[in-house]
Amino acid sequence: MTRIGLISDTHGFLDDAVFKHFENCDEIWHAGDFGNIALADKLAAFKPLRGVYGNIDGTDVRQVYPEHLRFMCEKVDVWMTHIGGYPDRYAPDVKREIYTKPPGLFISGHSHILKVIYDKKINCLHLNPGAAGKQGWHKVRTLIRFSITDEKIHTLDVIELHE
Repeated sequence: MTRIGLISDTHGFLDDAVFKHFENCDEIWHAGDFGNIALADKLAAFKPLRGVYGNIDGTDVRQVYPEHLRFMCEKVDVWMTHIGGYPDRYAPDVKREIYTKPPGLFISGHSHILKVIYDKKINCLHLNPGAAGKQGWHKVRTLIRFSITDEKIHTLDVIELHE
């Protein structure tokens, strides 16, 4: 079993509560818009970190994190990208591949809207953790925590961060 803390759109702000909520996680996955490399380094010093760069990230982040990250976690094919869209509204640069070679888990950020949607057409779970930073139009800062065992994604918790 692998326990994952999923975060996105920090925009340079990292709430100390993230460390408490992710203390029992094995890995942290960041779906882009870190804001700066120092924030990424702080997360990576706490737990193993996988991430992708977002549209606001500069060269410092882009030199370390790719635009798209596709990997296996347990027996689940995972694809993470910042601007990916969601079922029936995938981003143009994602659309072709997601329908021809769908992952089991598709993760994106960017919208600042928390989403957990199962795409029946391609047998894929879509997760967007919303935004954990303070910049943007969202009113509630959110994270997702979940586990993967073999090919099963389970024990998914939505976490709201408060002032």
